[in-house]
Amino acid sequence: MIRRILYCVALGGGLLPSGLHAQDLTLRQALDIALANNLGIRVARNGVAAATINNSYGVAGGLPQVSITGSDIEQTVDIRQKYATAADNSSRNGATSNSLSGGLNASLLLYNGERVVYTKRALNQAEIQSKDILSSRALALAYNVMLKYYDVVRQQSYALTLQRSIDASRERLNIIRTELSLGMANNADLFQSQVDLNTQLQNLKAQQLVIDQDKTDLLTLLTLSPDSVVSVRDTIIVDSTLQLKSVLATVAQNPDIAAANDQITINQFVARETNALRYPSLTVNIGYNLSRTQNSGGFSLLNAQYGPFIGLGVNIPIFNGFIYKKQAQVADINVSTARLLRDTLTLAYTAGAVKNYQAYTNTLEQLTMARDNYQLAGQLLDLVMQRFGVRQATIVDVRNAQDSYENAGYQLVNLAYAAKVAEINLKRYANTLKF
Repeated sequence: MIRRILYCVALGGGLLPSGLHAQDLTLRQALDIALANNLGIRVARNGVAAATINNSYGVAGGLPQVSITGSDIEQTVDIRQKYATAADNSSRNGATSNSLSGGLNASLLLYNGERVVYTKRALNQAEIQSKDILSSRALALAYNVMLKYYDVVRQQSYALTLQRSIDASRERLNIIRTELSLGMANNADLFQSQVDLNTQLQNLKAQQLVIDQDKTDLLTLLTLSPDSVVSVRDTIIVDSTLQLKSVLATVAQNPDIAAANDQITINQFVARETNALRYPSLTVNIGYNLSRTQNSGGFSLLNAQYGPFIGLGVNIPIFNGFIYKKQAQVADINVSTARLLRDTLTLAYTAGAVKNYQAYTNTLEQLTMARDNYQLAGQLLDLVMQRFGVRQATIVDVRNAQDSYENAGYQLVNLAYAAKVAEINLKRYANTLKF
């Protein structure tokens, strides 16, 4: 998943189809564009980069520290010197003095209670957590894009149902006009048919507004200009093979829960690192020092010292007001808190998976009946229109058939969408959502 996210981000604007306004927008394109453009994904990716940089022994304090120091001081002084022998006394104004010093110092940590080891492990786990957070944001983004994409498909499917009903109304109006010209119908039938057609056209316009606003929401999720014109041509196909047992078995692989587990591990390493503060630390120091002082007057005209040095440094904590002890207690509490948060999240996701599976199975059962009803309603509308053409059905019969067809279509697309939403939710909980 991480490689795919980085691939989409690396392509950036190259994922945008040329002349998007003239092309269909597929679900794959929508997901790729969202992953490439989303600002939250970029923030999470920066978090991964920062955590990767920090994951080093240098940041953990395990590498030597080397420094060079130096100074060159020139000064003017007045000298007054008295000795036991008066003849040796001297006095001079404006004498110059130069002090030059420099050094190369290196310090290497030998032991500090394995604090460096635990810090490095915590940094490594923090890098893993940053990747899980990136996966979590990508999963949430893909989830939202899929829901909105299929909502557009749902609304367009219902618009097709309305369009077929409008076609039936136009056919009915044409039949009435023909019959009126032959003296077999009256103006009341004509006016009623025209009113019904106008009402349905208004309903279609209102439905088109819903579609356009859904597309605007989708474009916003893709971080594209909201006034872009896109065409979505797709159908809702529900995966009917999901099993609750397999979903619950993989809930722990959800990146949100994985990140919560990472936090537990990080806090455990921090607790060990805090406990290591009680142990002595041992360092070795080596280097080379140079010191040179030159005076134009006084007892000492030149003093130069230079040479290498080596030494050991030890720091043994004895008492510091129980600070380390209290820090260790707080670190243990943080571990316990992280576990509680993980368990709370796991319980919530498990409950969400169970509820969505209940909705999933129930909706699939209804969906089968809804398909049959929609097919029957379509056949009924065709039959009534045929009967109306030979004056064996009334306008009321046609309107009732149209209402049945529209209601069946509305129920079908809503059930299909509800089943798809439940499927997407289950795959999100189980971290098996393909994107």
